[in-house]
Amino acid sequence: MTEPDTEDVRRQLVDAFEGADYPVSNPMELLPALPNGPATTFESGTFSMSVLELRSAAQETDGASDRFPYETPEALADDIVEGLQDAGKLPNEG
Repeated sequence: MTEPDTEDVRRQLVDAFEGADYPVSNPMELLPALPNGPATTFESGTFSMSVLELRSAAQETDGASDRFPYETPEALADDIVEGLQDAGKLPNEG
């Protein structure tokens, strides 16, 4: 398999969370927006994580878990990607 594409994962996150009613003040407000609810999975190359696994990874690295509220899906996606990069789950690009 190929190396994960960080920008691809970010786009998937934005697409998945853009239907939420912003601003969102906690993770539970995001679940109704997800295409497959808590079973929603984000994949790119060797990277594959469910939304629940993303939450766990964010908590481990001080990622998106403590930065609510979010005003846009882009801001949320950026923090999730940053947390995944800090955890070594996604490559740092740029």
